Amino acid sequence: MERSRRYGDAFVELLEVMRRLRSEEGCPWDRKQTMESLRPYVVEEAYELVDAIDRGDPEGVREECGDLLLQVVFLAQIASEEGLFDALDVVEGIRLKLIRRHPHVFGDLEVSSAEEVSRNWNKLKLSERGNEGGGFLDSIPRALPALMAATLLQDRAAKVGFDWERAEDALSKLKEEVQELSESLEAGGERALLEEEIGDIIFAAVNVARLLGLDAETALRRTNDKFRRRFAYIERALAERNKSLESSSLEEMDRLWNEAKAKGV
Repeated sequence: MERSRRYGDAFVELLEVMRRLRSEEGCPWDRKQTMESLRPYVVEEAYELVDAIDRGDPEGVREECGDLLLQVVFLAQIASEEGLFDALDVVEGIRLKLIRRHPHVFGDLEVSSAEEVSRNWNKLKLSERGNEGGGFLDSIPRALPALMAATLLQDRAAKVGFDWERAEDALSKLKEEVQELSESLEAGGERALLEEEIGDIIFAAVNVARLLGLDAETALRRTNDKFRRRFAYIERALAERNKSLESSSLEEMDRLWNEAKAKGV
């Protein structure tokens, strides 16, 4: 009970700090903010938290959790001022949702595996969404990064049987989309059409990754990191020869790229 009281006191004190920052005696910048103006900070803090997790940096995770919590508290304070909801509504809402979505812990439902828990969670989620109305995919935010949204859209559709049976089938679709892009290029396709074909290729590639049990976001992140390492290798190698990137030919940079690849960079 003492621990719960300490946690409660700390949270109430945080809310009070935010209330004061938004008051007439507070900070002009904080008073000026709206839900819309905070949007980029919410996204930025979420990504910084993910980055700290990826680095295996516990202290960084702690700090970034605080920064993300700040955005939640900030939004709740603005909503409270506008008579929409407050921080208590936020906390109580997620508390009740956790209890509702875990009947095997807080009720008498019996489950035998984490997979069964996941299936039951999704059933409850679908049931709640049915009560709220809206389309089957409407709860997936349009503001998500496109690669992440593609995975979630495909996962959601797969739950009702709209899916390829095998990764090989999805790979055939990927090859088909690449061929369509090739044909559009040969025909001098307009920008909008080429953009659509590129999007189809990426979406199909996400499907292949998902059916192989791989995360497309992680795969692309690792490829991005590999590109960074190899390009940095080119930059260093050129610097050792007193050359800049701008003064080097594509052929020279390509040779160094292959050298980096051969060295496992």
